[in-house]
Amino acid sequence: MKHILDLTVSENLHLNERTVLLKLTRQAPLPEMQPGQFVQIRIDNSGDTFLRRPISVHYVDKERNELWLLVQTVGPGTHKLAQIHAGDTLNVILPLGNTFSVAGKGKKVLLVGGGVGVAPLLYLGAKLQADGVKTTFLLGARSAQELLQLDEFSKYGTVFTTTEDGSTGEKGFVTQHSIWERETFDFIYTCGPTPMMKAVAQQAAEKHIACEVSLENKMACGIGACLCCVTDTKAGHKCVCTDGPVFNINDLNF
Repeated sequence: MKHILDLTVSENLHLNERTVLLKLTRQAPLPEMQPGQFVQIRIDNSGDTFLRRPISVHYVDKERNELWLLVQTVGPGTHKLAQIHAGDTLNVILPLGNTFSVAGKGKKVLLVGGGVGVAPLLYLGAKLQADGVKTTFLLGARSAQELLQLDEFSKYGTVFTTTEDGSTGEKGFVTQHSIWERETFDFIYTCGPTPMMKAVAQQAAEKHIACEVSLENKMACGIGACLCCVTDTKAGHKCVCTDGPVFNINDLNF
């Protein structure tokens, strides 16, 4: 069930020059949300922003009744979000989209994220750990300053990193990390820039590992009406906002 709610900003943490972590709450319990789903946020008091902005569910802290969202400032709408303060109100539609499949207990999985695309992987990692799945994160960015929430990810699995400039972790892209040669996995989940996801999907296919990707197509309505987020699948064109954002790589024309 979808809800349209006014949520209160409990905290706005600036993680680096371009990214903030918003924590949202309300007095009543938040609706149930699953890893991979997203929300649509209305941008108030912005003459340049007319459409809601889709943001992945980063984490749900049930003890504090908080929804966490990672927001990267790329345009007027997200810049406006980055400027809000604790106590402000945001109007949000949630939850939207489908969810990741959950690997079985005892399985060994790899979660691969790039840039702000790491957002849906934190909540997924928490769910997997709770289900008895052995979780490894492989997170990449251009530099150490752009790697996000490493302390949080480390609560739910082993964390490996890559940076393009070599400032931390292994130098290069996530698909070049030595873990691909050292270890084997039963399942791979990935989210980030499309070229990165395609490269991870290719690695998974070559190694015959099941793999799901969370697409980040541009969206407007978030409910499948406007058709601007359509992606090409082997079953025809599908809306990322309603049929996704999570897809098995075997279903995509990657």
